[in-house]
Amino acid sequence: MMRFLPINKEDLQARGWQELDFVLVSGDAYVDHPSFGVAVIGRVLENRGYKVGIIAQPSWQNSADFKIFGKPRLAFLVTAGNIDSLVNHYTAAKKRRNDDLYSPGGKSGRRPDRAVTVYSQRIREAYGDIPIILGGIEASLRRFAHYDYWSNKLRPSVLLDALADLIVYGMGERQIIEIAEALESGIPVGEITFIKGTVFKTKDKERLYSPVFLPHFDDVQIKQKYAESFMLQYHNLDAKTGKLLVEPYRNYFVVQNPPPEPMSSSVLDSIYALPYQRAYHPSYEHLGGIPALQEVKFSLISNRGCYGGCSFCALAFHQGRVVQSRSHRSILSEAEMFVWEADFKGYIHDVGGPTANFRHRACDKQEKHGVCLDRQCLFPSPCKQLKIDHQDYLTLLRKLRELPNVKKVFIRSGLRYDYLIYDQDDVFFRELCQHHISGQLKVAPEHIASNVLSKMGKPSREVYERFVKKYHKFNEVLGKKQFLVPYLMSGHPGSTLHDAIELAEYLRDQGYMPEQVQDFYPTPGTLSTCMYYTELDPRTKEKVFVPKSAHEKAMQRALIQYRKPQNYNLVAEALVKAGRTDLIGYGKKCLLKPRKQLGRFKTNNQEVNAKRKKGRDKQKAGSRKF
Repeated sequence: MMRFLPINKEDLQARGWQELDFVLVSGDAYVDHPSFGVAVIGRVLENRGYKVGIIAQPSWQNSADFKIFGKPRLAFLVTAGNIDSLVNHYTAAKKRRNDDLYSPGGKSGRRPDRAVTVYSQRIREAYGDIPIILGGIEASLRRFAHYDYWSNKLRPSVLLDALADLIVYGMGERQIIEIAEALESGIPVGEITFIKGTVFKTKDKERLYSPVFLPHFDDVQIKQKYAESFMLQYHNLDAKTGKLLVEPYRNYFVVQNPPPEPMSSSVLDSIYALPYQRAYHPSYEHLGGIPALQEVKFSLISNRGCYGGCSFCALAFHQGRVVQSRSHRSILSEAEMFVWEADFKGYIHDVGGPTANFRHRACDKQEKHGVCLDRQCLFPSPCKQLKIDHQDYLTLLRKLRELPNVKKVFIRSGLRYDYLIYDQDDVFFRELCQHHISGQLKVAPEHIASNVLSKMGKPSREVYERFVKKYHKFNEVLGKKQFLVPYLMSGHPGSTLHDAIELAEYLRDQGYMPEQVQDFYPTPGTLSTCMYYTELDPRTKEKVFVPKSAHEKAMQRALIQYRKPQNYNLVAEALVKAGRTDLIGYGKKCLLKPRKQLGRFKTNNQEVNAKRKKGRDKQKAGSRKF
């Protein structure tokens, strides 16, 4: 009988187990679905014959909850969950969020800040020298010294902060099996220093083979050194070319083994074929369930990895730049399982991954030589070696559309328009508009100012405009009224008030006012975060303007939503400060109409000044009547 993995003593007794081999500790509630990392790692270990239990969202004030299963035979595996715990808790403005989609009923407060570190410390208190292995996005992106936005300082590797033994970086299925086999064979966790895709600590410099040394932790307090360290890491993310990286500390060396080889389709297929319940644990039902499941329950993951190269994205550090795809058979098999479920309404919500329309490696060269170190595949223009082909993805979508009980197959996110627009064959673009959009398509130009786009690693404004024109043309031909929803980002490194105003003018000309705007969020493991902290572009060592003050960022954000009444004063202040009071007035090109409050801002706008004079003259004339 298919069952959930044990989450308490009762579940353990029901299986007749006295002891577990591994205990997974997670900051998320337990959802047994392949979109949730804890479920995947648990099922992968179970498939190899290991006994695995899950402690989901334990109370962290003391170590009591960490003892519910007793001491595991081999190790504790610790993760903050699908999302970094600090991102989960705080907005880009460092304001506390009110909800948590990965907790029962969507209520926040079920996990600590820096969950990986806190959980590991509680385990050490409870069990002393038990092996502790960290994984997931929070640990993966903190494997070396990193800028911590929330405390505004550099922090050491989480391996040292958490008092743990190993970090599994990246997705981790292959590494966790190798670690399990090593522990099972009796190798002490301190001697497990040979597994690709892991990070360990050592005091013995002699055991390091052909190392590349990063700057010492004390030295990276100098921003130039931090930028150098980041680029060394960035250039060693590929399985073909990555070297052993060593970060020295006063008492330890933190050592990163090279990344593992990308998974083949058959290996990925086997992971997604494991017996997931595709539901949250029944114990959460009376608490309102787990909201995060709703979006992914009837969605399909078709790939991993991304060669898009956006500066603000951590995918290069976590999943890598080589795309790995599941086979059509595997994806169709998963879809065939859920199309007969009682709550399936006929709509597959999404088919994709980090980038929906990437289904193969960027070029044939990657197979033998790995990714390029000195160039990107799409930026600033597509590489001549880039394979631009949607045929495989199109074939997959057609097969899904033909399944019984399926009314629609949507693509809701992750579509790279700058890849699609260069495809000489328009068949996919046409069928995208005809079959796979639910009224609106979300794409991510992020900005339109060339100065900002160059720092973001995004294509020029002209590329986006070509896409928009073609999108509207296809919809007109098909007789469909479907909209584009562009994701836009404010406050990114490189963005000045003038750049923000340029974006506002573009939105004015398009007649579009975004409902939501994403403030740039400096999280570990991104090139943009390195720029934010160092105020240098680590690729060129050139100075970069970075909007850091809360007020400056608020003005840039307000400009993107300049029509909102609550943003009036911020937008007016920004326009005056930038010397663009020509945009305050009654003309068609103006962003704001004058108000009396503008008196506190100096302006050279003739139209505004004339309006003010007329008002003053009228007031004087009226006063003379009395």
